[in-house]
Amino acid sequence: MNWLLVAAGGAVGTLCRYGLARLGMRLAGESWFPWGTFAANVLGSFLLGVVFVAAEGRSVLGVDARLVLGTGVMGGFTTYSSFNLEALKLLTESGLGKGGAYLAGTLVCCLGAGAVGLAAGRAMS
Repeated sequence: MNWLLVAAGGAVGTLCRYGLARLGMRLAGESWFPWGTFAANVLGSFLLGVVFVAAEGRSVLGVDARLVLGTGVMGGFTTYSSFNLEALKLLTESGLGKGGAYLAGTLVCCLGAGAVGLAAGRAMS
C-alpha cells in the first residue's frame, strides 16, 4: 500500500511542478533565470519542512500522510535533476555570474524556506 501512496503523491507533485513551470514561463517570458524550477524547489523546501514536523510523532499528520505528502508529492514537485542541468547550462553558456547567482540563490532560499517550514510545522503541532 505504501508504494501506491508514494506513487499517487508523486503524480500530483509532478503535475503541480509542471503547472508551476508553465506559469513561470508565462510570467517571466524568456528570462535567463529558471524561475519555475527555482520556485518549485523553494516552495517544496518550505512545504517539506512543514510536512516533516507535522507528521513527526503523528502530532498533526500520520505516517501515511507523510509518505503521500513528503515522499510522494514533494518528491515529485521538487527537482534536483532539473536544478543541476539548469545550473550547469547557465555556468557554461552564461558564465559564472549568472550560474553562480542561480546556485547561491537556490541554496540560500531553499535552506531558508526549509527552516521556515520546520518552524511553521512546529507552530502547528
